[in-house]
Amino acid sequence: MRRILVTGGCGFIGSHLCEALAARGDTLRVLDDLSTGKADALPEGAELLRGDVADPGLVREAMAGVDGCVHLAAIASVEKGVQDWLGTHRTNLTGAITVFDAARRAAAEAGRPIPVVYASSAAVYGDASAQPIEESAPLRPLSAYGADKLGCELHARVAGAVHGVPTLGLRFFNVFGPRQAPGSPYSGVISIFCDRVRRGAPVRIYGDGLQTRDFIYVGDVVAALLAGFAAASAAAPVYNVCSGEACSVLDLLGRIARLSGTEPVVMHEAPRKGEIRHSLGSPRMARERLGLGPARDIDLGLRQVLDWMAREVAPQAASEKAQQ
Repeated sequence: MRRILVTGGCGFIGSHLCEALAARGDTLRVLDDLSTGKADALPEGAELLRGDVADPGLVREAMAGVDGCVHLAAIASVEKGVQDWLGTHRTNLTGAITVFDAARRAAAEAGRPIPVVYASSAAVYGDASAQPIEESAPLRPLSAYGADKLGCELHARVAGAVHGVPTLGLRFFNVFGPRQAPGSPYSGVISIFCDRVRRGAPVRIYGDGLQTRDFIYVGDVVAALLAGFAAASAAAPVYNVCSGEACSVLDLLGRIARLSGTEPVVMHEAPRKGEIRHSLGSPRMARERLGLGPARDIDLGLRQVLDWMAREVAPQAASEKAQQ
């Protein structure tokens, strides 16, 4: 049995990871400020420390006595990065450095290294010209979020080269799955589309809808995170976590409509300024180095989302409406 620290463990990806860690018998400690996550998403017996991932004292307390750390805490909203550039930077980059620093201090006290597996993002690539995107592609982020995630990768190299902290970075592409609340500012297009289609609400499509994305199911992300501990090293490797399959916005909407048995109401709007046209990752290195299998078929993943919404989101919305 190992004790694992998960920052951001109450969030969408974090709660799925914690569930998997508990299922394999690990002891959980979670650090989360609950700004978007929910404490009741944690498995029974998980220890929760509520607070700021950029607080050095709290992170050192959280890191004490653990065998490894998964660092997921972040502000993933590009829009919030525009509105609160400095604040999101503190969480996204200072937070990561705080985690790396706490890991090197805890390792010195324990007399053994503390591996840190952390979330990076496809946002580090910006608008990549060559598709599918390999890890060797130029890194040209177009957002504060992408720039901070690239900074995390650079500081992970420092953590390994200077302080001997083993790390592994995973560049998530478009993650989707159950528990991704459609009303959250961090929601992806899949949770929003699924929610609106099932309710018969209009679906907004910006531009022609032929822009493509690489959607990866949250269960496949969890598998990569779990495999990451064995692959973490002072060399600070970084791998894509993606499906390797391109799906256009229109195709995505068609799949959701077919699975829902509903004809969607579509509203076309002007293209969003600066939106990346195509984003398709190469999963080759992650599959080779982490021993991962093929990604879950997108239709199976969409069915899981729709089933979850019917089971959890719809009753909650009905209850809230009744109380108004």
